[in-house]
Amino acid sequence: MHHKLKYLYIGIDLHKRHHTAVMMTCFHEKRDEIQFENKPSAFPKFLHQVEKLAKKEGLTPMFGLEDVGGYGRGLAMFLIENKYEVKAVNPALTVSMRRSSPNNKKTDAWDAESVARILISNLDTLPTANPHDLYYAISQLVTRRENIVSVVTGIKLQLHQLLGYHYPSYKKFFSQVDGKTALAFWLKYPSPSCLSGVNVGELANFLYKKSNRYMSTKKAEDILSLVQQDGDTSKDYQGVNDFLVKNVVRDLIARDHQLEQIDTELAKHLALLDYKLETMHGISTVTAAELIAEIGDVSRFSSADKLANFAGIAPVQHSSGNKQKSKLGNRSLYDIFYNLAIRQLGVSRAKKPNHPVYHAYYEKKLAEGKTKWQAIICVMRKLVNVIYSMMKNKTEYKMPVLTEQAA
Repeated sequence: MHHKLKYLYIGIDLHKRHHTAVMMTCFHEKRDEIQFENKPSAFPKFLHQVEKLAKKEGLTPMFGLEDVGGYGRGLAMFLIENKYEVKAVNPALTVSMRRSSPNNKKTDAWDAESVARILISNLDTLPTANPHDLYYAISQLVTRRENIVSVVTGIKLQLHQLLGYHYPSYKKFFSQVDGKTALAFWLKYPSPSCLSGVNVGELANFLYKKSNRYMSTKKAEDILSLVQQDGDTSKDYQGVNDFLVKNVVRDLIARDHQLEQIDTELAKHLALLDYKLETMHGISTVTAAELIAEIGDVSRFSSADKLANFAGIAPVQHSSGNKQKSKLGNRSLYDIFYNLAIRQLGVSRAKKPNHPVYHAYYEKKLAEGKTKWQAIICVMRKLVNVIYSMMKNKTEYKMPVLTEQAA
């Protein structure tokens, strides 16, 4: 008997307040539909109904959930604690399934049925759900960090706009407009009027202290000279603009402090897993956390091929003419591997590759006739193998030797 015949497939559409489950046989025959509340007290009753039908059919329950890290995390943990197998279904697959329907319907029941159908079709390739508390904590820290970074981007744009109003040459003052010394300067001197009466020595002393003894007289002279060259930029309601600059700067300083706190927490929790991803060029603590947040427990993937498929780096290709693309897979993880590949292929100011082996591999693929995009995909796929091995064996990264053949 084929192993798929022994299961009762339960696809579950997850929501904040309630879940909808559809149960099917491997022949896509719908057996039942259940709606239940998303709270721990309702889970036992739901499981009892599933077990009752499974016993009647002589089948073993197999669950498929889309969002095991969000609304479905509690249910996934409950089912796993009760010794049931739970598969994580990528939302992109259900979207594709729904769009393939002639009626293109969108209901909770159809979404749950779509999950069940995907569970049946992709049983052997879907990763096992693993809503482990530690991985969940790291995932939430990463999400919080991303939210703050997004907010900071908007705040920085506002700061540029405000500074340009009175400091036309402000970009020449510091190498980083939002660096610590620059922020201290904007906070004390939000407009040229605040520099009135300030001499080179006074400004140099201020910069010297704020830059940890890095900047001094030359920088002070340059700034005062640029301000003088810009001319009189004073406007009505000057006090309002000064207030806004100071307010925005304080907001940036506070956000930077929040990011430092989150990065400290990430480092502390990553240490508990004992992965050594940061030993590889291009992987910082934040990148390592992002990889772990999306991959979770790597043991749920039986091979690097399964991980690549999950990331959408080795999916079924959808082609049109000479173009090949795929929107299946975990797009966040795909983007992480893409950015990591670009870092490996980068070159220093001295024109030396950041990673000679990957750069040589990329050039080799181009020489074979692949497009730049296809060659990058090849590098990403190679990186999946390395990351998978490093996580599975908890080993450090060792730079391979570039042989003449590889070059």
